[in-house]
Amino acid sequence: MFPAIKKLVLATNNKNKIKEIENLLLDTGIEIVKVKDDFNPKETGKSFQENAYIKAFEAAKIMNLPALADDSGLVIDTLGGLPGIHSARFAESDPKRIERVLSALKYEKPENKAARFVCAMVIVSPNGEILHSCTGTCEGYITDKPLGEQGFGYDPIFYIPELDATMAQLSLEEKNKVSHRAKALRCTIDWLKSSN
Repeated sequence: MFPAIKKLVLATNNKNKIKEIENLLLDTGIEIVKVKDDFNPKETGKSFQENAYIKAFEAAKIMNLPALADDSGLVIDTLGGLPGIHSARFAESDPKRIERVLSALKYEKPENKAARFVCAMVIVSPNGEILHSCTGTCEGYITDKPLGEQGFGYDPIFYIPELDATMAQLSLEEKNKVSHRAKALRCTIDWLKSSN
């Protein structure tokens, strides 16, 4: 049913990300291979797409298998797109990153707190060829305070109006229906199926 890609390296050591991606790839028959523990390439790209490529190519070379990588982050219009590609490095921990965003938006009206999660995903061969790429987004607003216990990163302050919940108030199954990463991964799975 699936193409020549029988094994796919996940170019990340982020346990939450691995869990989300593995959950979405369960029924594909593709064996997921984890990259070595000290995998940490320098993300020097100027876009989510470039950073995803850097990670995927590095993992593909190390493992000599096609690699899937994503680069994702929170984009807030009022802050000129920040934290953007710097989302994971905006501060030294999730609570501090959340605090920094909330502090920057403290005096903004609710309508000025529009934001989106963006996920660029690529599959790269060991020789550096981009086999597939796509981008998923999830639109929402930044809350005044963290709400919810699920998820990770900025999930507790990312409110999705149509669900009347923050990303951190959703179960993994619910999150996997609407998240930026889930959308990018579904697009990737569709490609894997159609390229057979």
